[in-house]
Amino acid sequence: MPRKNTRNTRGRIISAAWKLFYENGYEETTIEDILFESGTSRGSFYHYFEGKDALLGTLAYVFDEKYEELESELDPDLGTVEKLIWLNHELFLMIEDSISLDLLSRLLATQLTSQGEKHLLDRTRKYFRLLRKIVLEGRKNGDLRTDMTENEITRAYALWERALLYDWCLCGGEYSLVGYTDRRTPEYLETFRRKEP
Repeated sequence: MPRKNTRNTRGRIISAAWKLFYENGYEETTIEDILFESGTSRGSFYHYFEGKDALLGTLAYVFDEKYEELESELDPDLGTVEKLIWLNHELFLMIEDSISLDLLSRLLATQLTSQGEKHLLDRTRKYFRLLRKIVLEGRKNGDLRTDMTENEITRAYALWERALLYDWCLCGGEYSLVGYTDRRTPEYLETFRRKEP
């Protein structure tokens, strides 16, 4: 008998939940709605999640799905800094277009108050693996400064993105996230570029 693809079941639940959260709002979405949309059973749902609130921390999974997609579209001819700028733009465009401010704020709040997993800091996520890969390539080909380790550069980049998201939520989305990051992220990332002597 073939084994069930557990990642696929969990992924279907997460994808369905976030689709419904965006379309109907978090409060208006029920577990029954999620079960119907994902085509899964109540038993499967509770195997992976204690309840609807447990899904808030899975937004990082949605981001990682986007990074999987973006990695395949990444232009290998771009420089290291340009790759990071492009990834930042594309992810923030997806966030601004398809993740409600309320849901993003809830995720960020759970990461601050939760005693459990800090999904946004999980170094095994696709996000961190892709960033490290790009930074390592940049160090090897001489694009990036050498007085910082690849871990320091990766951490600084991730911290910058989280800061932008927290500020956007704190300001109630009063400005364009993409417009702001497109102006400021290139300036910030220039600090990691190797300067010619």
